[in-house]
Amino acid sequence: MADYILSILRTQLMVVFSWGFHRPTALPDDKGLAFKVDGFKHKGWVFVKYNEGKDLFDVELRDNAMTTIRVIEDVYFDQLIAVIDNAVERTSDYEKQVKKFYNI
Repeated sequence: MADYILSILRTQLMVVFSWGFHRPTALPDDKGLAFKVDGFKHKGWVFVKYNEGKDLFDVELRDNAMTTIRVIEDVYFDQLIAVIDNAVERTSDYEKQVKKFYNI
């Protein structure tokens, strides 16, 4: 499952890299994937877990102490990147934030 989730993320590498994506780790029993991010909205861990009964994904945002900050349930595979992007990186003034961050 971790490889499958990575294959989904690889379809939009520029978006995924904008999160500061690093340290991908397969979850026990291959139930999903965890990775660290350094986004504008969330810095810490993202856990993507496969819910076999629903054939959907659940996304958990955790801080660096592994405290769960937010849970987003019932995410379709083709919405996974957009859902994570909105939770981790995308702000209402995203372009302004990017220009400020890169001193453009």
